[in-house]
Amino acid sequence: MKYTQLGRTGLKVSRLVLGTMNFGPLTNEADSHAIMDAALDAGINFFDTANVYGWGENKGRTEEILGTWFAKGGDRRDKVVLATKVYGNMAADGDAWPNHDKLSALNIRRAVDASLKRLQTDHIDLYQFHHIDRATPVEEIWQAIDTLIQQGKILYAGSSNFPGWKIAQTNETARRLGSNGLVSEQCLYNLVERRAEMEVIPAAQEYGLGVIPWSPLGSGLLGGAIRKEREGASGSRSADRLADSPLRAQLEAYEDLLDKHGIDPGEAALAWLLTRPGVTGPIVGPRTAGQLESALRAIELELSEEVLSSLDEIFPGPGPSPEAFAW
Repeated sequence: MKYTQLGRTGLKVSRLVLGTMNFGPLTNEADSHAIMDAALDAGINFFDTANVYGWGENKGRTEEILGTWFAKGGDRRDKVVLATKVYGNMAADGDAWPNHDKLSALNIRRAVDASLKRLQTDHIDLYQFHHIDRATPVEEIWQAIDTLIQQGKILYAGSSNFPGWKIAQTNETARRLGSNGLVSEQCLYNLVERRAEMEVIPAAQEYGLGVIPWSPLGSGLLGGAIRKEREGASGSRSADRLADSPLRAQLEAYEDLLDKHGIDPGEAALAWLLTRPGVTGPIVGPRTAGQLESALRAIELELSEEVLSSLDEIFPGPGPSPEAFAW
């Protein structure tokens, strides 16, 4: 397994991040534990979750599954860099009380204690803001985070789904207050969605944040959606998106290119992200052990300059900022 530094921290993390969103809703507890064991055995030490995962009536269930896995012992918790998120309303559906969501100091305090209980641990390594909160002053957020750091409940703070301007505002406020600031940004980034290259990734690089892309396969479109359609697969999220996707011609060219070179599409999409400046590691969310094995192969996949150049031609990015805005 290949490792890298998480932004401007002392943490060494694997270049693949194990996303746990499917644990609970799509993968039962026993299979989830088996996938986590296999990931750890393969050297993946960076696990990502969120307090709302499980969804609906089962919000928090994914954190609970991680907690029962940690409780098995074997130094599982000590070997893992654990990341979770705060923002979503954790009250029961139809019973969404005020101050049970977003980034007020009250909710951050309430949410971190609840996550620690579900995760069966005494600290969270990376506590991430799942979305921006336009109503809560940034000063209040950092006051709450600094308190949690002093209490030993979290080590670092990161962001998720932040635009470039919000990364700058949040870290400039932290600098003024003497706080550590954000150390990572988790953003939507893949071959079919490259807008993060315009401002988010440059801002992250400027402030020393690690970049953790989510949806590296474009909701399945980059995982061989054309081939699966031809083979008669139906009912999947990628099949639904492909039905009227304006990307069809690009995806056909993408799969033809990779067929020519004997490369699996999903593995190529992950390997491409690993070549991108500023990227710490993409989040993979395996539902099965087989999907984890495919993701692990991507770590060792070296894409040739010819393939990388062809991918840029098929899925051209916005160009380097600020040149992207020039006429």
